[in-house]
Amino acid sequence: MYYNSDTIIFNDGKFSKAEDTLMDLYGQTLHYGYGAFEGIRAYNTPEGVKIFKAAEHYDRLHNSCNLVNIPLAYTNDEMTEISYEVLHRNNFKDAYLRPLVYCNANMNLSRPRETYLMICAWEWGAYLGDKMLRLIISSYCRPHPRSTKIEAKICGHYVNSILATTEAKDNGYDEALLLDSDGFLAEGPGANLFFEKNGVLYTPAIGNILPGITRATVLELCQELNIEVHTGFFTPDHLNGAEAAFFCGTAAEVVGIASIDRYIMTKDWSGTMSELIQQAYRLKVKGQSYSHLKAIHYAAQ
Repeated sequence: MYYNSDTIIFNDGKFSKAEDTLMDLYGQTLHYGYGAFEGIRAYNTPEGVKIFKAAEHYDRLHNSCNLVNIPLAYTNDEMTEISYEVLHRNNFKDAYLRPLVYCNANMNLSRPRETYLMICAWEWGAYLGDKMLRLIISSYCRPHPRSTKIEAKICGHYVNSILATTEAKDNGYDEALLLDSDGFLAEGPGANLFFEKNGVLYTPAIGNILPGITRATVLELCQELNIEVHTGFFTPDHLNGAEAAFFCGTAAEVVGIASIDRYIMTKDWSGTMSELIQQAYRLKVKGQSYSHLKAIHYAAQ
């Protein structure tokens, strides 16, 4: 699914075939989840293949590493250049990139002596598909911000995500929605949450969530389209009366939510501000104009 006999990746300073790559079984990343990663998308645009917000993603990778004391010797420009080379060597036009900073062999619970960079890519559709999602509020909560660096995109954090997603699917739902440790709406296992009520979009504030780059892009789009957004700490009761909702993330892109637990959104997806954001996002990442959507929003008001 992710690679074949011809797939080329970058690992430990060189390009090689994915199937020939070996991993140290004594590494801290394997044993303790002590590593940092990113999820990045490249799109085929009118100006050729473009990595969407490469600088922002690699800034966050550096920040994640700094927060948890993982050395990363590569600069943003170097990692961006490597990423484009991975795309070129695999002849990918639309693809998902996965940079991973992983640690050397070390069974001690201490910072690593050295780290390595791996960047791979594969062709991948929207992670959650394109159908409207049925969510369940998970019995798992997001980690407490005093227990870890919650704003870092760290390998070990995603055990929490796997547990929540598995629970949701085992109960017949498409995905989970997690609360924070105080019972406020937080995020999905791999995406941020927005919901729409009375002409306003709402999204949980940063502090107990991963500050997603797609989330930031949605906020930029809302400003450009003159859509009002409130950030704050919201309980599940705030979902009552919600007309629409969506998850957003690099892997998921922007995907609509049909229901959360037994609550069903009160409007059809078509014609909502949430759908407008979805359309604008799809055009933006492809390097296409979405200015006409501003007029559609005004006409709907």
